[in-house]
Parts: sequence; C-alpha cells; structure tokens
Amino acid sequence: MKKTVVVAMSGGVDSSVAAYLLKEKKYNVIGLFMKNWHDTSVTLSDECPWLEDSYDAMTVAEKLKIPFQSIDLSDEYKSKIVDYMIKEYKEGRTPNPDILCNKEIKFDIFLKKALSLGADFIATGHYARKIKTKNGDKIIYNLLSGKDKLKDQSYFLCQLNQGQISKILFPIGGLEKSKVRYIAKKQNLATAEKRDSQGLCFIGKVKLPDFLKQKLIERKGNIILIEKQSFLERNKESFHKTFDAFLDNNSKPSIFSLEDGDTIGYHNGAHFYTVGQRKGLSIGGTNKPLYILKTDVKNNIIYVGEGNDHPGLFRRGIAINREKVHWLREDIKLCENEFLKVKSRIRYRQKLKNSYLYMRNKKLFIIFDSPISSISEGQFVVWYLKNELIGSAAI
Repeated sequence: MKKTVVVAMSGGVDSSVAAYLLKEKKYNVIGLFMKNWHDTSVTLSDECPWLEDSYDAMTVAEKLKIPFQSIDLSDEYKSKIVDYMIKEYKEGRTPNPDILCNKEIKFDIFLKKALSLGADFIATGHYARKIKTKNGDKIIYNLLSGKDKLKDQSYFLCQLNQGQISKILFPIGGLEKSKVRYIAKKQNLATAEKRDSQGLCFIGKVKLPDFLKQKLIERKGNIILIEKQSFLERNKESFHKTFDAFLDNNSKPSIFSLEDGDTIGYHNGAHFYTVGQRKGLSIGGTNKPLYILKTDVKNNIIYVGEGNDHPGLFRRGIAINREKVHWLREDIKLCENEFLKVKSRIRYRQKLKNSYLYMRNKKLFIIFDSPISSISEGQFVVWYLKNELIGSAAI
C-alpha cells in the first residue's frame, strides 16, 4: 500500500523539488501551504509575500497533479513565535525564531494536522538527512547534516525529538543546491529560478531591524567605548586551582560597567542591537570598525570595542543548566561527571568547532578548542558527533 506524504510547500524551489521527488518515488503526495502572518502593519511594501508564495506553491502542485490545500497558522505563529521573539529582544537576548518555528509550528502543529489528514509522513525542503539505526532493541532516528555543506540546515532542526524525526522525510537532503535547481528547471517548475527567502521565517520580505522598530519603543542611551588594553588589564588570565574553577571562569560572559570606558555616542534603544553587531551605530572617527561587546537593556547601555579582534568579543566556553539541555539522542546524553568530544556551533553556517562537553554540578559546560566570537544569550548552541546532530540548548 502506498504511503501518504504531506509536503510543507513554502512556494520555494526546495519544497517544490521535494514534492516532485516524492511523487517520482510513488508516494501519495499532498501539498500543504502554511499561511503564517497577516499583520499588514509591518509589511513595508505593497507586496503581499504569503499570497505570492501561496500562488507559487499552488502552481507547482497543479503542474505535479497533486492535491493542494492551505492552512492558516497565523494565530499560532503570533502566540508561539512572534510574541516570544519580541519578548526576547526586549530582554536583551538574541532569539532564533526559525528554530522555534520548526519545533512549535512546522513539526508540531503542522505535523499533527498532516497526520489528521491521513498522512504517514510529512516532508520539507530542508537540507538535512535522516537514517534509521538500532541501539540494542531500540530504533534510533539519526538526524544528519545535509550533503550540501553550504546549505546544510540541520542547525534549524536542533530542537526536534525522536517522535518528530520519525515522521519526517527530507527528499533533497542528499542533493546539492545546484542539482535541486537543475531538477526544477528540467521539470519546468514555476519556482525553478525563484530566489531563496531572505526575510524572517514568518514575514518574508520584512527585514528584522525594520520589524523590531515597529514593535519596540525607542529609548536614547549611551554608547561606551571599551579600550582593548584596559579590558585586558581587568581580565588577566589566572591560574585555576581546580578543574571546576577552570570551567566556571572560561564560561562566564564578560562584565562591563560605565566606569570601564567613555561615552562616544548615543543609540536609540539597546534592545535593537546584539552582541557582535557592527552596522547601525552611526559612529565614525575610530581606527577600526566598532563592534558591540555587550548590551545592557536594563540600563539601556551599549558597550563597544574597536575591531573584530577585540578580546571582549571572545569566550572559550558556555555553561547551561542541565534541565535546559535538549538531546536529540537521549540514549547517549551525558550523566553527571561524564564528558564527550564533539563539534559545535552557535550560529547557522558557522564553521564547526572542536569542543568538549562536560556535565558537572548540574550544568553542561561546552568548552571550545579556541575562543569564539559574539556569544549572545538567546542563541542556540548545537553539537554533532561526526555529521550527526545530537543535542542543543539555548544559551
């Protein structure tokens, strides 16, 4: 008996080719488009992104001769994603709405809707792969990075669980992007030449700074310059008497105060900025570009340093409370006093770093082989064994 797959058709080339490949494999394929946003107050052009995408998805479905439906998840998006994101920025954190979108919407609400329609699986156009293995008598679903290393999107799937992964297919995960476009052109799919989306996952053509300016209140505050030499003098390396002291010291974020530097300008609200940001400060006259070292939203202060090599940007490690750690592979999660060598990243497309995980004192410590730049609260850190994503946590 044929298996039924509901494809999350976004109106892009990746999900279009995913639907085509599944039909070629003789699945019963249904296209389902998610309408995620209808707040016209933040659409900064005359274009209606979701309507255009819906039309493109429907056009591809007609070409493939597969059933097509649309589902409005705007209310769920607002409560679970948009409101969360605004709250995070207000508190000076740097959220990743795409990760939460996959966890709470696409692979939860959307998945349940698809199963209620009689689907055996859902499929997406993510550049990721899944294989099924066994650990003893237990079936394990391994989430692997996509074959195209430049497009690998496993990072965005880091909060999924085994139950969700078991019901997902990734038809293009083993292909290069160029091959996906080639297939779309050969099949004369309407999305073959369509550019990849560059906006927010739920808005489309609206860029994040423009969105935040309409949702958060502007407040004038100080920009404080932290000189490199004075920072180094206040943060001299010290000898660690114990391994726990080493972990604690290397995972703590830098602390700044008004007395540590001089006011060199003003901003319109610390919550509009994030650690590591270079553009948008509108301050010149420095030898090197200014980078944000820290935002203090409570006191509405931004601390900056000259150059992307400023030591205030870098940390060697991260500490996360054990209950906030998510394991895609519960069968290999660390217990107290255990450690594991992995590769990790804190941003999409960041080069994977050799790292060690240590579970000590009810915390997971992630220690990188060398310091990394621009770690911000709210980001997600993920870790891999070879090319398998096995865990993640919000910083």
